[in-house]
Amino acid sequence: MIRALLLATALTLPAATAIAQEEPGRLSLTATGEVQVVPDMATVRSGVVTEARSAAEALNANSQRMNAVFEALADAGIAREDIQTSNLQINPVWSNYSAGEQRRITGYQATNTVTARVTELEELGGTIDALVASGANQIQGINFAIEADDHARREARLRAVAELRETANLYAEALDIELGGLLEFSESGGNHPQPPVMFARAENFSADTPVAAGQLTVSVTIMGVFEIED
Repeated sequence: MIRALLLATALTLPAATAIAQEEPGRLSLTATGEVQVVPDMATVRSGVVTEARSAAEALNANSQRMNAVFEALADAGIAREDIQTSNLQINPVWSNYSAGEQRRITGYQATNTVTARVTELEELGGTIDALVASGANQIQGINFAIEADDHARREARLRAVAELRETANLYAEALDIELGGLLEFSESGGNHPQPPVMFARAENFSADTPVAAGQLTVSVTIMGVFEIED
């Protein structure tokens, strides 16, 4: 029985070797296409932080000032559906550590943050000014974005494909090989993260708080596997 099994194993080895030899060689490559685009919208995170002896007092004071913030956003032309509460917290305020004394709660801090979507970028500086004037004492950041990036993404795809083809042909010539068909293909991509927005001077924001939108990068990365012909 053992001899029969060994014989069967020996007989199957040439077939497995032949199959492995028939596997085509592969050339795997990745390529990225990028397009620089001027953003057409932004989101602003702002809010109010208040402190009081009790949690109820802190929240009440915060609510009053936040109502003024909502009114300021409405006066700036921001639609209600473009405003979203992104953070609401009430936290105790502790006394400083002192040797021989235990820390104790001295009051409470209420924080309320909203994210507003601004589609008129020329009004962005004025919107920030209105928020601060209404009582917002936190401006946590501005993120620029592209509302409709279909055209830019299509251009990035075309650039990525052109780069993939050019690189594949370069390697084929350098390695003296003949490429066959495309065996595998996949895509990934998205907007490159932007650095934190600094309040840099920009002429198109008049006397309002100066904000520079700059540009965003729309990128698409593709991966292709080509067959190497004998």
